Amino acid sequence: MKFPTPILDTERLQLTKLTLHDAPFILSLLNDPAWLQHIGDRGVNNLDDARSYILDGPLRSYAQRGFGLYLTRLKDGNVPIGLCGLLKRESLPHVDIGFAFLPDYRGKGYAYEAATAVLHYGHTTLGLKHLIGIVSPENPDSIRLLTKLGLRYEKMVQLEDGTHCQLFSQKT
Repeated sequence: MKFPTPILDTERLQLTKLTLHDAPFILSLLNDPAWLQHIGDRGVNNLDDARSYILDGPLRSYAQRGFGLYLTRLKDGNVPIGLCGLLKRESLPHVDIGFAFLPDYRGKGYAYEAATAVLHYGHTTLGLKHLIGIVSPENPDSIRLLTKLGLRYEKMVQLEDGTHCQLFSQKT
């Protein structure tokens, strides 16, 4: 199988646009207990739901905004391990960084490596001066990552679905 051209290339990772072929991976990631607890149930219960998620989320964002969540895979073996990218939510004033990784790939520095590349891409290639991150207050690992990336806690916010999140901010 031919993989899409990388958007970002790091020492150990490649970040590419999602395709409909990534539906099995998306089904697995979006049903991971940590995703369900900290991000929420997106109603992705089968491969058709996963394809719809890809079409209505990342693919639509690439077309409308020129960015979105990217499939993050290991260079060694082309193994998909997570998502990392930029999102623009209607309820938030700035673009935010999002990331999620399968359990076997957490705590190994992959999220930091991918997110560092995404933030740099957002600032330099896309010209974004102000990036934010939102996180569940009950997600200390993601809070630590946002802080390590140089984002600072600003305030609590409520998303359109009623979820309360901590908002972290980074300006250039």
